[in-house]
Amino acid sequence: MVSERDTHEAGEETETVARRVTVSYPADLSAWGRDQVATPHFKAYLRKTHDTAESGDTWPEFVGVGCCGNSLDVPLQIERVEGGSRVTNETSIEYEVREACDVQGGWRVQSAGGPTQ
Repeated sequence: MVSERDTHEAGEETETVARRVTVSYPADLSAWGRDQVATPHFKAYLRKTHDTAESGDTWPEFVGVGCCGNSLDVPLQIERVEGGSRVTNETSIEYEVREACDVQGGWRVQSAGGPTQ
């Protein structure tokens, strides 16, 4: 368990640890895309690649396309942060849905026509 504040080896205090970060994804993210962001390894990826989280931040993230095709980048938005701003392995990542923003994923992202046709 991580305390509210961690210390460096030298004993100096660091930023307060975020206990929970609520991230939103657009309502038009496909069911497949939603499944991807909900996986434990994707949440671990977010914790590893983001040192801090502040309400209002946007994280454009590659969600993937399965076995082939072009990338699907999704704008994840930080809605709420409980505790401090520092993201660690102990930070809980939770999701909610926000207004659609014309994200087109699913099988269309893999087609020759691409996600916008």
